[in-house]
Amino acid sequence: MSDAPFDIDTYFARIGYRGPTEASLATLKALHRQHPQAIPFENIDALMGVSVGLDPASLQDKIFKRGRSGYCFEHNLIFMHALGALGFNVSGLAARVLWGQPEDAVTARSHMLLRIELDGKTYIADVGFGGLTLTAPLLLEPDIEQPTPHEAFRIHEAGDHFRLQAKIGGAKIGGDWRTLYRFDMQRAYEVDYQVSSHFLSTHPNSHFLSTLVAARALPDRRYALRNNRLSTHHLGGRTEQQEIASAAELADVLENQLAVVIPDRAAFEARLRQKNIVET
Repeated sequence: MSDAPFDIDTYFARIGYRGPTEASLATLKALHRQHPQAIPFENIDALMGVSVGLDPASLQDKIFKRGRSGYCFEHNLIFMHALGALGFNVSGLAARVLWGQPEDAVTARSHMLLRIELDGKTYIADVGFGGLTLTAPLLLEPDIEQPTPHEAFRIHEAGDHFRLQAKIGGAKIGGDWRTLYRFDMQRAYEVDYQVSSHFLSTHPNSHFLSTLVAARALPDRRYALRNNRLSTHHLGGRTEQQEIASAAELADVLENQLAVVIPDRAAFEARLRQKNIVET
């Protein structure tokens, strides 16, 4: 990691946090809940062909000074630096995304999550998985249902790795456990994330170059945007879908509902049309 100092007070201001600061489970839960509300998930830089910097100075410039957000590496690295500044024993892990893939698929280690050792127990944290971002840390204890402010999750042990699973649909209709990703406990470092991020933000086969993805978790709902389709998932199970017709309307939704800062709106709207995400 870079030796650039981390500004914990500015992080607190960015997420609107005024709670406890000791390295406790209560602090971890409070920060984990607040972060996804204040800093949305989005891949605008990759879509626009802009380099994504993961060193602490670049992250703080983008997320603190410019009020921007980002994708998994940016979210979880910022969160890791914040937890480290507060005295938490935190390290990075890497995951193979299985959401939308067969259970036996072997995908790249293209996602970041965190491991926290606290009071003799191991917790998993992840503030950067888009529309199903965790809103609470999970105890690393296999196959127990763990409630969060949004969905219930569990960590399933499968031989030499774990699988993070979300209960989709809710108890009223039975629910369905679906895997987000698989991970093991091998530590990952900033250089590992730089390699994965470079692929995701530059390689022609990366979906982040052709697909707009954004998300935000509010206390009573989740917003999940994929290209021009906005899904609003309310606590309790009700979901609304909205198809957005124009680049201007899509930019409005990003700015007003998802709290996404668009650095160059005219260029962004032009790119949406160029990528056929919208027609007008």
